[in-house]
Amino acid sequence: MAAKPAYRDRPEVEVAILDALVDRREEGMTVFELRTAVDADIDRIEAALGELKDDGLITVDQAETRLRVYPHDRVVPDSTPEPDDPGILDRIRSKLGL
Repeated sequence: MAAKPAYRDRPEVEVAILDALVDRREEGMTVFELRTAVDADIDRIEAALGELKDDGLITVDQAETRLRVYPHDRVVPDSTPEPDDPGILDRIRSKLGL
């Protein structure tokens, strides 16, 4: 699953991090897990995490000895599917009986 379209205009590494976190939104990810999921060096990942945290798009939780990163709820797309809205061509075909 990908982050909401509103957050896809960010730098490539940030989008990759958000996408990875959205896929694992319940359990979060460690920095090590993010490093394996995102095709970037650790310095770029750390810089991107800093930007995302500053912008309030991720949360960081230290449970026990591990640091886990989670996406903010506003980044996660709704899980309810949108109703099927036929396009204009489908409506014309339907009216014409095609």
